Amino acid sequence: MTPPRPRDLNHLGDFAVVPRILAIAGLALPIGALSAGVAWCLLRLIGLITNLVFYQRLGTALVAPGEGHHSPLLILLAPICGGLAVGLMARFGTEKIRGHGIPEAIEAILVSGSKVQPRVAFLKPIASAVTIGTGGPFGAEGPIIMTGGALGSIWAQFLHLTADERKTLLVAGAAAGMAATFNAPLASVLLAVELLLFEWRPRSFIPVVAAVAVATIVRVPLLGGGAIFPMPPGTLHLDAAVYGLCVASGIAAGLLALLATTLVYLSEDTFQRLPLHWMWWPAIGGVIIGVGGLIVPQALGVGYNVIESELNGTITTDLIVGILIVKTLIWSLSLGSGTSGGVLAPMLMIGGAFGGLEAAIFPHVGTGFWPLVGLAGVLGGVMRSPLTGVVFALELTHRYEALLPLLIGATVAYAVSILILRRSVLTEKIARRGLHLTREYSVDPLEVLFVGDVMSTVFSPSGGSAETVVAHVDDTLRHVAYVMAEHGVTDLPVVDREDHTEVVGTITLEQLLQGRLRDLQEERHSERVLRPGDMIGLGRATATKETVR
Repeated sequence: MTPPRPRDLNHLGDFAVVPRILAIAGLALPIGALSAGVAWCLLRLIGLITNLVFYQRLGTALVAPGEGHHSPLLILLAPICGGLAVGLMARFGTEKIRGHGIPEAIEAILVSGSKVQPRVAFLKPIASAVTIGTGGPFGAEGPIIMTGGALGSIWAQFLHLTADERKTLLVAGAAAGMAATFNAPLASVLLAVELLLFEWRPRSFIPVVAAVAVATIVRVPLLGGGAIFPMPPGTLHLDAAVYGLCVASGIAAGLLALLATTLVYLSEDTFQRLPLHWMWWPAIGGVIIGVGGLIVPQALGVGYNVIESELNGTITTDLIVGILIVKTLIWSLSLGSGTSGGVLAPMLMIGGAFGGLEAAIFPHVGTGFWPLVGLAGVLGGVMRSPLTGVVFALELTHRYEALLPLLIGATVAYAVSILILRRSVLTEKIARRGLHLTREYSVDPLEVLFVGDVMSTVFSPSGGSAETVVAHVDDTLRHVAYVMAEHGVTDLPVVDREDHTEVVGTITLEQLLQGRLRDLQEERHSERVLRPGDMIGLGRATATKETVR
C-alpha cells in the first residue's frame, strides 16, 4: 500500500461560502427598511399613548410620563390598566408577547426553526407601547428587536429557505430594529453576533450588516441622524489613577448587574407561586410601577430625558439616588410579572445613575464621564455582551475618546458577572424553559485536524461501510463527522483524492474523537516549557511535568 501523498489544501478556504449568500443579503435589504419603519411607528405609538394617558392630549412625540404634575390616582392606576391590557392580549392573542423580547427571539431560533407567528409581529409592538405608554419603566428596543425579528422570519417563511437562512433574516430584522431605534449600527451588529446568531460566519454576518445599513439610512429622515444622547464637549483628563478607578467602577457595576438580575428572577419565582392565572400578573406588576411612580415619577417610562440629564451633568443628587433605587426595583420586579418591555433603556438609566453617584466621589474627568462608564459597565454585566455595551455607549454619545475607560469598565463588570452568576437576565429565561445555549464561540478542533493526522494506514472497513462514501487524507475531521452522520456509518475508507480506487487507510469514529481529546488535553494539561536558564543557553534538558487541572 502506497503512503499518503502530501496534502492538497486547494479545496479548503478560510470560510465556507457560496454565491447564495448574495441572494440572502439581497433579501435582507427590504427587511432593514421595514424594521426602521416599525421602529418609527412604535416610538410614535408610545408617544401617542403617553400623551393621551398622562397629558390628555393628542400627540406622538416621545414625552416623559413623570414630567409635570399628575394626579396620584392617575400615576397609580395607569400602569395597572396597562398591565391588565397586556395580560388580556397575551391570554387571548399570543403568549409570545410576554417578556422583554430578546429571550423570545432566542427561543424562536433555538427550537422553532426561526419561525415566528405573524400575530407576534402585530401584537408585540402594541403590547409594548401600551406598557411603556402607561408608565412602564421599560425600553422600546426589546420589543422592536422582537418585532423586527418577526418581520424577518415572516418574510423568510414565504420563501424556500433553510432554517439557517431563516435565522439569518430573523436576526437581520432584529438588529435592524435596534439600529433604527438608537442610530447605533455597529453595536446592533455586535449584539447580533454576541447574542443572537450563535456564530460569526459570512453567511449570516453579511446579510445582517446589509439590513442594519439600510435601517440606519432610512432612520435619518424619520428620526434624525445625530447622537441620541450628545454629551458636552471637552477634553477628558485621563491618567493611571482614572483607569484604576474604572476597574473599581466595573466591579461595582458588575455587582449591581447581579443584583438587578437576581431581583428579576426572584420576582418571577414569586409570581409563579401566586394562586392566580398569569394573565393577571402584569396588572399586579402595574401596582409596583404605580407605587414607584408616586415616589419618583421620573422613573416611569423609557426615560430618555433622564439618561440625557445624567450624561450632561444636569441631574440632581436626590434624583440620582431615587432613580438608582426606585428604577431598579420597579423595573426588575415588574419585569418578573411577564409584562412586555425592553432591557436596554432601563439599564442605561440605572447605569447612568450609578455613575452619577461615582462622580460625586471620584475625581472629575469630564462632564458625564463617570455616568458613561457606569452605563457601559451595567450593560456589560447585565447583558454579558461587553463589546456591544462599549460600542453602544460610544454610538449613543459620540464620546469616542472614552473608548479605553469604557472597555475597562465593561469588561471588568462582565468578568464579575460571569464568575458569580451562571446565566444572564437574557438567558436565564431560556434555561427555565428547559433549553440550554452556550455563548462561548471557538474554532471547532475537528476543523483544524485532518484525516491524515488520526487515520489508520491499515484498511479494514466494517460491513456497514460503502466504498461510494469515502474520506480523503486532506479532509478535515469536521467534514468526515458530517459525512458519517449523513450516511449513518462509523468508519470510512480513506482513498486518494484523484484515484478513488487507491485505498490508503481507514478512519473510525473512535479516531475521529481524537480531535476532541486533543482539544481537551490542551485545555486541561499544563507544563513548564522554558526555565530562566534556557533564555541564555545555560538550561539543561529536563522532562516536562504535566498537571491536570
